[in-house]
Amino acid sequence: MRSGSSRRAVLAALLAAPLGAPAGCAGGHGTTPLVIATGQRGGVYFDYGEGLAAAISAEGSGLRPKVIATGASLDNLRLVSAGQADVAFTLADSAALAVAGEPPFEAPQPVRALARLYDNYLHLVVRTGSGIVALAGLRGRRVSCGAAGSGTEIIARRLLSLARVRPRAVDRLDLASSAAALAAGSIDAFFFSGGLPTQTISQLAARRLVRLVDLRDHAEPMRRRHGEFYSPRTIPASTYGLPACGSIGVPDYLVVRRGMAEDLAYDLTRLLFSDREALERAHPEARRLNVRSAFATHPVPLHQGAIRYYRESRS
Repeated sequence: MRSGSSRRAVLAALLAAPLGAPAGCAGGHGTTPLVIATGQRGGVYFDYGEGLAAAISAEGSGLRPKVIATGASLDNLRLVSAGQADVAFTLADSAALAVAGEPPFEAPQPVRALARLYDNYLHLVVRTGSGIVALAGLRGRRVSCGAAGSGTEIIARRLLSLARVRPRAVDRLDLASSAAALAAGSIDAFFFSGGLPTQTISQLAARRLVRLVDLRDHAEPMRRRHGEFYSPRTIPASTYGLPACGSIGVPDYLVVRRGMAEDLAYDLTRLLFSDREALERAHPEARRLNVRSAFATHPVPLHQGAIRYYRESRS
């Protein structure tokens, strides 16, 4: 493996592209922007992305990382595929639709994975005292299924369809708007798929405004209908100071465009492990990254640079 100084020299030469050029393209002079597509403020993707940007900046490689807030998974996959973002966070089920070219994508998208990071947990958040104690309790209610362009929306709509639960109205609100609407009583519940803890939900729980609804019994039906991405999980009581609650887990991947330079993909993958302590300070979910499972990104192929890193890490 190259030394830190030689890696920085290689990256500085590789990435001396004109401002505005896609990361990984050589030529010109100056630093190269590296756009990191994350998710909604108050969610784990955004915090993790901020930590990743700080770690990249500390490398002194000539990269100039920029974190952007997005609707999350679907938006991120489109941004990377179009060359408008270089690195992105996504749920595995959304990524599977992208690589297969299935709706909402019109054709297979040119994305490759760097790592499986951690698992998201589907939260169904309701007001304390609402009387909603199961998914079926959403019948006739007003519900937010997540922001347009989010992986949350994909999962929530699949779940409601599978359980044959029809709310009175379905809104497409981002996390902050969902939390505000629930606190104000203008919606009865909201879904959010995120790591533990999700800051915005922690704030609601601290005010004793909300409860979580158990979804564990729906994990296996979701797995049978939509694939192996879904698995039963439990949100521990220690996460939000609420009773332990069953959930549906979905893996999170860090993805890039297929055409990213191999050395850049290698160094970004390496950085996830070499700077894991710094990333954990940005969000504790970073501690779940494990070199023995990080390469399990089915059905998204690993980028060649990531493959090289994992091969070296096992030698």
